[in-house]
Amino acid sequence: PWREDPTPYHVWVSEIMLQQTRVEAVKAYYSRFIKELPNVGALAEADEDKLLKLWEGLGYYSRVRYMQKAAKIIQNEYGGEIPSEFEVLLKLPGIGRYTAGAISSIAFGKPESAVDGNVLRVLARICGSFADVSLPQMKKEAELILRDIIPEGRASSFTQALMELGAIVCLPNGTPLCKQCPLAAFCEAQKREIVDQLPVKKPPLKRKKEQKTVFVLICNGRLALSKREKKGLLAGMWELPNAEGKLSEQEVQNYLFSGGVEADNLEPLSDAKHIFSHVEWDMAGYYVSVIQQGFAQFEWVSLEELEQDYAIASAFSAYLKIAKEKLL
Repeated sequence: PWREDPTPYHVWVSEIMLQQTRVEAVKAYYSRFIKELPNVGALAEADEDKLLKLWEGLGYYSRVRYMQKAAKIIQNEYGGEIPSEFEVLLKLPGIGRYTAGAISSIAFGKPESAVDGNVLRVLARICGSFADVSLPQMKKEAELILRDIIPEGRASSFTQALMELGAIVCLPNGTPLCKQCPLAAFCEAQKREIVDQLPVKKPPLKRKKEQKTVFVLICNGRLALSKREKKGLLAGMWELPNAEGKLSEQEVQNYLFSGGVEADNLEPLSDAKHIFSHVEWDMAGYYVSVIQQGFAQFEWVSLEELEQDYAIASAFSAYLKIAKEKLL
């Protein structure tokens, strides 16, 4: 849908959403976001809870917070008009070289390149290069190479074509669709039969593992939520109450009792995992039917309020599903 009307705002929103999510998954989020916040001014003025609710399920919530910061600057310093120049876009919060290149070339037709992992893979294979594409200098080298070959007046089409090539033809993990590739005749990796060896990149760092116990606390048809600190992982997000470590039933009872929560029933739930870019949560869960509410910091919400007004971090999705079933 963002290609049907590639305004600078539409390109910006779509590219931020697409950074960690597949196209098919993004479409529904994009349509809902644009309907609720159709322009820079609406994004700049949006209530934070509404903003996070619109982003719920996409993860990496700092991205939409940076978008709002940038929207406020655009509104105040550029009269609500997104700048067209690459270097100016780079100065806005949350806009890196890739997004700046995408906006500048796709929306404004500027001869700028947008280089991400997909594009780096395409270039590594076409050139038959064993250089480590995870090195920062490789991205800058790729930008320079592409700027030199962007056809005059066709920057928008060229950038989108290269993105598409990496996304649906020159696939990762040794499974590219080489027979469908319009550049097969020029591809060194194809010619030398080394497609499955490229691109070269260093292995990711090992994730830190953390254990947690998550509580589905329900009292009189209302679910307990708590809000995370304003800094750190999932900053400012609503979440299901939780404690560090995997607690036994007795430890859970002691923990709740110490916070003034009187439980009528305690039911262990299946374990769940959630993987972030740098940390992995290994979670135990408990459903607790509550007689008396404690923990003053909890917010007790109905199912309707939960679905309409509260953005819950997707890390808790397994237990949130159970919570909704219990609230029905």
